[in-house]
Amino acid sequence: MAEHRHFKYLKPEDIRRLASYEFAPKALAEGYLSGRHMSRQRGSSVEFHDYRAYTPGDDRALIDWRVFARTDRYYLRTYQQETNLECHVFLDSSGSMGFGAPLTKLEYASFFSAALCYLVLKNSDRVSLSLFDDGIRAFYPPGSTNRHMQQLMNALERNAPGKETAVSAALRRTLPLLTRRATVIVVSDFFDDAPAIFEALSPYLHRGFRIHLFHVLDPQELALGKHGMWTFVDMETGARVIANADVIRGGYRRALDEQIKQLRDLAARRNVDYALARTDTHYFSLFDHLAR
Repeated sequence: MAEHRHFKYLKPEDIRRLASYEFAPKALAEGYLSGRHMSRQRGSSVEFHDYRAYTPGDDRALIDWRVFARTDRYYLRTYQQETNLECHVFLDSSGSMGFGAPLTKLEYASFFSAALCYLVLKNSDRVSLSLFDDGIRAFYPPGSTNRHMQQLMNALERNAPGKETAVSAALRRTLPLLTRRATVIVVSDFFDDAPAIFEALSPYLHRGFRIHLFHVLDPQELALGKHGMWTFVDMETGARVIANADVIRGGYRRALDEQIKQLRDLAARRNVDYALARTDTHYFSLFDHLAR
């Protein structure tokens, strides 16, 4: 991919780091992300590639018995097939994503999304981007060109926190727009009903999509580290509550822990990848999680 002007969410140092990032080839080879990779399999629709020696554990059905008859050794016929998969990035742009300092959750998520899009596109693969709050604010269909990359980066720069969070609604509305089996990556604070989110994910799973959920939270949200009386403001509705942080901390933490546990448990049951993404950790650590 050609170099572009400097973008807010794609720093030159990130581009240099991504150029040799170990995650990319490993993930692409495993098919975790959108990518063009060569698969070795049988079938009339694929091309013969090469022979290689048989090793214990290989599929014996791939042994070429004519070669065995000539050499008295086991060799496998390998085939190659170009496989194109797509990556769809869903970025939560609701009001609550505006929380955090010095980096808001939306800014953190935008840095990760920008790097992710670049990583996919630099391999000439296809990526789409959906920006949502209580509906789809913008949808950029899958593309693989430099112009598409610039369009996505400009969209991230113009983006701002909006209305209430509705992850499940965004997933339902975008499904008809995604025509090919692919990887879906949802980056959100998931202030939505967990069962509803997984109900919306079910059609994706039935169609063979691979799902990754990145739960973006600020350390202040996780700990509620304030003390004394505070006015707490709902960033999505504007509602205000005056409360003693020391009194409500226990109940707040239990409620947040339960939300995280519910998301993690539902993900494990449905073979969906879930990761907690703290904004005080570098977003590159999320690529390490994808590679695992």
